[in-house]
Amino acid sequence: MIVIDTPQATRSQRLKAATRDSHGALDKRIMAGDIFASRDLFAKFVRVQFRFHRDIDALYGNPALDALLPDLDERRRLPLIARDLADLEQTLPLPASTGLDGDLPLPAALGWLYVAEGSNLGGTVLYKMAARLGLDSDFGARHLAAHPDGAARHWRAFTAALDGVALTRAQEQQVIDAADAAFRSVHGHVEEEFA
Repeated sequence: MIVIDTPQATRSQRLKAATRDSHGALDKRIMAGDIFASRDLFAKFVRVQFRFHRDIDALYGNPALDALLPDLDERRRLPLIARDLADLEQTLPLPASTGLDGDLPLPAALGWLYVAEGSNLGGTVLYKMAARLGLDSDFGARHLAAHPDGAARHWRAFTAALDGVALTRAQEQQVIDAADAAFRSVHGHVEEEFA
């Protein structure tokens, strides 16, 4: 159990610090897959993205979450990822036996969404690298393209809302645990796709 107890730190800052190891391990594993060496390797990465976003898709339709987080339904990326897979001539990965319930407890949902929305911010770097493969917002990498308002502004709007949700100390730890679980889940998808 990791608790970052710094009164001046925001929830999103504490989440970043608490999940640094699991996030870092995931980033290293993805880049070890050499995803920009070919479209085929990049497609494996997009399949990972699809698996993760399919796992969490029900959260984007939760009215209680939508009331707390700005434009939640508009942040859903699963349809874009599916189109990218079609561009890359990939079949969709088989359905998972376990996706998250749209009525997941609030702290857990916030942790999983933190990981999903954070990947949008990191995706802007990957988007630029995907251009080397001839991929862009119209073909193969649309799910990595920055929001029209800008990736940083879009992230700040999300984290401001996330930081503003009132939670107990126990719920704070549940958010951290869920975010860590989300990173580990994506890592599992990477291992499956890049095996």
